[in-house]
Amino acid sequence: MRAVTRRKFVGGAVAVAALSSTKFSFGLPMGLVQGIQLYSVRQQMAQDFEGALAAVREAGFVEVESASLPKKPATEIRAALDKAGLKCVSSHRSFDDITKNLDATTEFEKILGVSYIICPSPGRRKPAVSDVWPGSFTIDDWKYNAEEFNKTGEKLKKAGITFGYHNHWMEFTPADGKIPYEELLRLCEPDKMTFEMDCGWVKVAGQDPVALMKKYPHRFSMLHVKDFHLPPDISYATHQEAKVTELGRGSIDYRPIFAQAAKNQKVTHAFVEQEEFDIPWQESLKVDADYLKNLSI
Repeated sequence: MRAVTRRKFVGGAVAVAALSSTKFSFGLPMGLVQGIQLYSVRQQMAQDFEGALAAVREAGFVEVESASLPKKPATEIRAALDKAGLKCVSSHRSFDDITKNLDATTEFEKILGVSYIICPSPGRRKPAVSDVWPGSFTIDDWKYNAEEFNKTGEKLKKAGITFGYHNHWMEFTPADGKIPYEELLRLCEPDKMTFEMDCGWVKVAGQDPVALMKKYPHRFSMLHVKDFHLPPDISYATHQEAKVTELGRGSIDYRPIFAQAAKNQKVTHAFVEQEEFDIPWQESLKVDADYLKNLSI
């Protein structure tokens, strides 16, 4: 082994420090790195998968959460992510994927290298007359989901992957006199699964992400970050009045949300999710990335 001079040692230490600081130059409060949910570029990925990933990285994102991926083998998707310089740390998978097809799902996601598998929608205990949710969901349906989520979480934990649930506005629509989201938080076991709070949809439902984090400390390990123009009286009943926009251009101030997360949560990742684009998509991604990069608490 060749000797290392003091100059080389110091130079190497500086290089390592610079590399570490890169995390924060693309970063968020709490030292999180810039992340984006690939659902944001679902249409672009369908047209030019590698080009869309390259644009995501060019905007300043480092981590991704997969969703709406093109129908390709996991090895091809992993190669494209590696080529773009993106790390896939989490993946959204359907209720059927995490219950009926869990083995195949796990095998696929392990190739991508994820640490989390997240379910973004519930299943139903029994067939219903209407397939429109949340109106057709009873509290028993939500209890059934909690039971299934606990089973999935236990299985994935053995595989070295953390399972979680991602909300929309619908989980805050009362069912049988209860709030489904709070029932999930009560019934889903913390040692088996986590929650990915979509802060934007929480606000659209008329709820407060900060209040939820205070009430349920240590339950949320990931955040979805999006912005809407919201009327003062927004609620689950008037959710259709919410209008998507880029971060920092709508009604949601993420400073108190991240400040609270830093106090009593164990947030490991935060992902932008741009539901729609009302400006050119590459510009939209840059606006979102810059907002997060410059966010201070």
